[in-house]
Amino acid sequence: MASSTTGFTRIIKAAGYSWKGIKAAWLNEAAFRQEGVCAVIAIAIACWLDVDPITRILLIGSVVLVMIVEILNSAIEALVDRVGTDYHELSGRAKDMGSAAVLIAILLAVVTWITLLWQHLR
Repeated sequence: MASSTTGFTRIIKAAGYSWKGIKAAWLNEAAFRQEGVCAVIAIAIACWLDVDPITRILLIGSVVLVMIVEILNSAIEALVDRVGTDYHELSGRAKDMGSAAVLIAILLAVVTWITLLWQHLR
């Protein structure tokens, strides 16, 4: 059912729903909390480093991407768990693929940080 809310009110409501999602991820997902702490530290380091703006954006963006993918993975897991707790091959596959997406995002962030810091420090 489509909402009849439009304009600025819709934006305010959407922001509220987004905040609820971030809060739910923080309260219910240990991985999100761990990655969140790492992200805050990494972003602080990226802001502290004497690098050009593009490098800083790439460093921060790679970490933020991990957080985005983790939220999507948590949403997939919550939906699968809502559907049923019985084992089903497709449910397991969905959870595994969500986890794989998080792993790929983390690997991308690590490679980005290593590459850019290597370039900066040599």
